[in-house]
Amino acid sequence: MNYYNKIKEKLIKSEIYDRVKDYSKDRNKVNVYFEIGKLLSEAGKEYGKNIIKQYSEKLMIEVGKKYNLNTLYKMRKFYEVFSNEKLSTVWTILSWSHYRELIRLKNINEIKYYISICEQNNLSQRQLHDRIKNKEYERLSDEAKNKLMKSEKLKVNDLVPTPIIIKTTSLNDKKLNMY
Repeated sequence: MNYYNKIKEKLIKSEIYDRVKDYSKDRNKVNVYFEIGKLLSEAGKEYGKNIIKQYSEKLMIEVGKKYNLNTLYKMRKFYEVFSNEKLSTVWTILSWSHYRELIRLKNINEIKYYISICEQNNLSQRQLHDRIKNKEYERLSDEAKNKLMKSEKLKVNDLVPTPIIIKTTSLNDKKLNMY
């Protein structure tokens, strides 16, 4: 009997199970927060915006401190952003951590862009945060943004600007290509 292979096999199965379980838990959290956001949005329309504050005070006592006013506002914002017809089919793709980053953005096309790159590159929440912080979408050319709006596939040259040509007199008027 090869004990090492048995041990390795059990550990790999355990790792797979943990990841599937974590993925499943996060999917559930995203679904629940979307539904809560919907309820908060409807309650706000019926009872006024102050109802969220009242709910948060009760929920913090009865369920847990993590359901504070800020968290409930994020849930409502999540629903409002992702119930939009342009994003209604993609809101179950990422984790809640990703969505907390995305709901801060105002531009629907920018949100779609970051969702797309998260999917393509399997970005973590921190990597997504860094890309948003570095204004990756804003640095895209208008042509690349138009392709994104039309859901066309981007090519490398859409994402990388053309080289800068600098003229200098100190090097006998030769052009230098900077990459």
